[in-house]
Amino acid sequence: MAEITASMVKELREMTGAGMMDCKKALNETNGNMDEALDYLRNNVQAKAEKNASRIAADGLCSIAVKGDTVAAVVEVNSETDFVAKNEQFQQFVEAVAEQAVASDAADMDAFMAEAWNADTTKTVKEALVEKVAVIGENLNIRRFEKVVAENGCVVSYVHGGGRIGVIVEAATDVVNDAVKEALANIAMQIAALNPKYVSTADVPEDYKEHEKEIIAEQIKNDPKMAGKPDKVIEGAVVGRLNKELKEVCLLEQVYVKAEDGKQAVSAYVAQVAKENGANLSIKKFVRFETGEGLEKKNEDFAAEVAAQLG
Repeated sequence: MAEITASMVKELREMTGAGMMDCKKALNETNGNMDEALDYLRNNVQAKAEKNASRIAADGLCSIAVKGDTVAAVVEVNSETDFVAKNEQFQQFVEAVAEQAVASDAADMDAFMAEAWNADTTKTVKEALVEKVAVIGENLNIRRFEKVVAENGCVVSYVHGGGRIGVIVEAATDVVNDAVKEALANIAMQIAALNPKYVSTADVPEDYKEHEKEIIAEQIKNDPKMAGKPDKVIEGAVVGRLNKELKEVCLLEQVYVKAEDGKQAVSAYVAQVAKENGANLSIKKFVRFETGEGLEKKNEDFAAEVAAQLG
């Protein structure tokens, strides 16, 4: 039996990124043969990833990569715990996924996962993910990505909370200078903070409006103050409440958070910036990812977990 030295374990770990104990086991199983140890680790990576796959991954990070002023991509990569989300190795992987996305022409997640991994083209994105699951020891998931390309303007990005929220704003503009980009960055921060659903009321689908009107009408129907009111009054109240709600969910109708008078709408702020810079400026689109939104997080009780392991 060959002697397995610390330097051999270190070399294998640097080659694969696998954990120290996994590297030591691989070398023991292959009698210190480095090539066979590499194969051993690769063969065990998939099994380890499959074992972790059933566990809930609802933490993690969002990351954004940009190319010039016209292309940006945001990704969300999930981990099981916030502890791993703070891990430098995981953070570097998420950044690499964002760089992959900004260079990708994939139309959906299946195509994206099947692409050659830019950091090592001998493997796919999915294979790179599986290897990272084995190394980190938690279930990880590349949940989503979106790439934005500005045809007649620019894109500006903003990442909040160390990766909790990622925002891309696309603007149509014939002037791209520091003042315009700063204004768009301010709007990106507004999107991160207030989470609008649409750019303007013109973008709101009719079925959304009808659904909200039904909810508002039911609320008014059960309001004792509205009892016995004529239908025309009730209809007016429904429309009034709907319009108020739309101002909250439509970016351009929201009050700009940095407004000096506390009243200026985002649309007025955009018009002000356009006038000051001699630009034809409008907001075309925004993308907002928030880590774990819509996912069920597991309840963690580490004290109970340790106690259970100790029997």
